[in-house]
Order: sequence, then C-alpha cells, then structure tokens
Amino acid sequence: MRALIPVLLCCALIGAFAPAVAAGHRGGDAADRGGAAAGVPALSWPLDPPPAPVRPFEPPEHAYGPGHRGVDLAGASGQPVLAAADGVVVFAGRLADRELVSLEHTGGLRTSYEPVHPLVETGQRVSRGQPIGRLQPGHCPEPCLHWGARVDDAYVDPLGLLGGGRVRLLPW
Repeated sequence: MRALIPVLLCCALIGAFAPAVAAGHRGGDAADRGGAAAGVPALSWPLDPPPAPVRPFEPPEHAYGPGHRGVDLAGASGQPVLAAADGVVVFAGRLADRELVSLEHTGGLRTSYEPVHPLVETGQRVSRGQPIGRLQPGHCPEPCLHWGARVDDAYVDPLGLLGGGRVRLLPW
C-alpha cells in the first residue's frame, strides 16, 4: 500500500497540470484557467456520446503562424452536432470548401464547428445541447468534427473549457 502512494501522488500532479499542458500553457489564457475567466462559460461536448479526440489543439506561435486552432473529434457522418453553450449563431453556411457553424457566447467566447451542414440560421439564439447541424465527411480521413474556440482574439483549446472540473484524489 505504501508503494502505491507515490504513484497516486504523481497521478494527482499530472491531473492538476494536464489542462494547462493541453491548452498549450502560454501564460494565462482562458483555457489555462479551465474557463474560469470572467464571464467565459464552461462548455459541454458538441457530440453525444462524448467523442474521442483524434487530433489535439496545437496553438500557433503568433496570430498567423502554423498550428491547429481547434481539436478534431471522432464522429459519424450525419451525426447531430450540438451547441456547446448558449449563444447566438454568427455564421451558418459555406465558407471556402466546407459548411460550418460559428456561435458567439458570453465572455468574448466564440466556438466553431466544421464540416457541419447547418440546421440553424445567422442571428438565431441557441441553447446548450441544441442540435445546430449535422456532421459532414471531408475534414479527416474518417468523419470528424473540427471544434474550435476563441476568447477575444486568442485561440484556446475547447477541451480546456469543458465543464466538470479536474479530477482530484481524495485524502485517505
């Protein structure tokens, strides 16, 4: 039992710092704080059941630098895509070569979902969990949802904004 204590302590430390690492820990954006920034809502999963991430968030070094400004989540073609929080549709339609939906939320948060055939219209209010579109093939080799998030002008890891808090170990 004593040999298990260092392993559990190490797991607790990894769990405490994992969201910051996943968010590309760059010193204080909303994702580093798990969405605790003033007015930034906690998000819920945009697919049900909660999907497996197939490509992580990779923050760019600067505004126009290379990176992956969202996460790719495994899904099924035609699967309903859900609003991750209450908001207003700021774009629903075709942009370049694919369809997408973008929502504006409180606290300067904006989320995007692609490739998604919209079931909503620009200007429409949506509620957390409401279907906003249907997942389309074409972004990944297998169907996947590219889910992005920005707080003000900074791209953040949407997984770092998911509600539910961090896993913590209870004292003996």
